[in-house]
Amino acid sequence: MACVERCCRCCADSRRHSSILYNILRSEERAAPPPELRPRRGQGQASRSCPCGSRRRVALRSPQVACKAASAVLVKTLRFVQNVPCFQELPLEEQLLLVRSCWAPLLLLGLAQDRVHLETVESAEPSMLQRILTTRRQGEQPPPRGPAPGRPHHGPHLPSTGEIQAIKGFLAKCWSLDISTKEYAYLKGTVLFNPDLPGLQCTQYIEGLQREAQQALNEHVRLIHRGDEARFDKLNVVLSLLGSINANVIAELFFRPIIGAVNMDDMLLEMLCAKL
Repeated sequence: MACVERCCRCCADSRRHSSILYNILRSEERAAPPPELRPRRGQGQASRSCPCGSRRRVALRSPQVACKAASAVLVKTLRFVQNVPCFQELPLEEQLLLVRSCWAPLLLLGLAQDRVHLETVESAEPSMLQRILTTRRQGEQPPPRGPAPGRPHHGPHLPSTGEIQAIKGFLAKCWSLDISTKEYAYLKGTVLFNPDLPGLQCTQYIEGLQREAQQALNEHVRLIHRGDEARFDKLNVVLSLLGSINANVIAELFFRPIIGAVNMDDMLLEMLCAKL
């Protein structure tokens, strides 16, 4: 899709920013990604372990560094979206609906494209068994595992090992395929133009844009990777992996450490309306 492809060259433009994330990034010196953010051979692959381990809570080893890298990718991602001519032709309400629904998978594709590596450590938060044993010794009722039904969860939510492994597994899959810049652009176009979202008015138009992105990806793969007939299917498997990753986990992992309790809808609206 030409309108998506042209935006691959627009992400390097330096313009004035007024968003929250831009002000944060502006205060930091630009430097090459530190060693803890660089992909390492053999990392990112899921390991076989006890199912209990997948529920343990983990945190970023260097949250300030990783969060600023993710923030930079988000700014670049929204700049890419804003520069897609087909996207600009949509009403603002449709644009917001699309971005709010797909910012997390687009961010993950951007992290994979920029090869941002995640270093995590297990949290010191006590396990459920430890909490039960401790409260029983004290003769108290064990605290609830999560918020009661109907009650919001106000405290920070540390992602579980399983949730982090899903993210790392997605990144590792992208890196193993050595996805090109054009392929990333077509994948982002497929994710961005999702016609199945409730509330969309331009459904047929958006469905056509998604179909064009897929057709362009298929033609590119057949032209460049003639010896790999399964590559198109492999790239779509990458998209299927995004469905298992919760956007709230991405927000808590990358943006709470530097922004605090963040309302992603408000932040995306501000960034989308700004001239990134």
